[in-house]
Amino acid sequence: MAKLKFGAVIAVLAAAMSGPASADDLLRLAIGQRGLWDSSIAEIGQAAGIFRRNRLELQVVYTSGGGETQQAVISGSVDIGVAAGTLGVLGAYTKGAPVRIIAGEATGTAEYYFVRADSRVGKDFAAVTPNMTLAYSTAGSGTHITALRFMKERTFTANSTPPFGLDAIEKGQIRQIALANDLPSVRNQTVRVIIANATDLARRGDVYGRFIRAYGETIAWMYTDDGAIAAFAQYAAISPAMARRVRDNFYPKTMLQLDRVMGLAELTEDAIAFKYVPQPLTPAQTAELLQTPKGP
Repeated sequence: MAKLKFGAVIAVLAAAMSGPASADDLLRLAIGQRGLWDSSIAEIGQAAGIFRRNRLELQVVYTSGGGETQQAVISGSVDIGVAAGTLGVLGAYTKGAPVRIIAGEATGTAEYYFVRADSRVGKDFAAVTPNMTLAYSTAGSGTHITALRFMKERTFTANSTPPFGLDAIEKGQIRQIALANDLPSVRNQTVRVIIANATDLARRGDVYGRFIRAYGETIAWMYTDDGAIAAFAQYAAISPAMARRVRDNFYPKTMLQLDRVMGLAELTEDAIAFKYVPQPLTPAQTAELLQTPKGP
């Protein structure tokens, strides 16, 4: 997958976000990979008026993955990053980057791994050989992290996220061989998070609190109202039937927990093993990094 130079990404972000703000508080969002169920929440919630009811206006741009999303937040080009890989965020924070985790984004993940229909590779990566390659979006993204974990746990030296590729599965062009949630180290941990620029978060804490509240209201609506299925189908340019399949088969509501980062101790062990951080965070560092909302 081709990668944009970061300077070019920032130029695109700046151009996309120019223009006057309304009377509502403005928040600029960078979201990895447009077209996914969980990457649609901000746009669908704004179209449904949920963020406006919370006195917020969102400006949304999309990146090619969690690594670019994280860099945009660190630079201050955006205020919030959605679906940044947790290990990448841990690594950036320990290097002094002004980033804070303001909510969980995905505990477990919907990613699945596939091969061409005529590949000799079988279910659960059977017959994988050392010369084969494994695809992911960007370094530091959630897909990168799960790829590293599969390589570690299945001891070998492709993946996608629905709805991408489901039509090819139905046509028999590719075969699904594994789900990222097959790994306990993925399904029981918060592998992606919502992050904010630390400087703006300290200055406008109430605004970010309203954002998380509206985000949670949008998630609740998307699992109770068929209007959300129609909205996602239009957003992702897929059929309503496919939209429902994506939500019901790949994105259980329990995945989208905002008020916690689960499995932090295990995530930290992986961060050390994969060279994201040199040592565990201290209790003071953990308290500073995690600015998640209080649970009910």
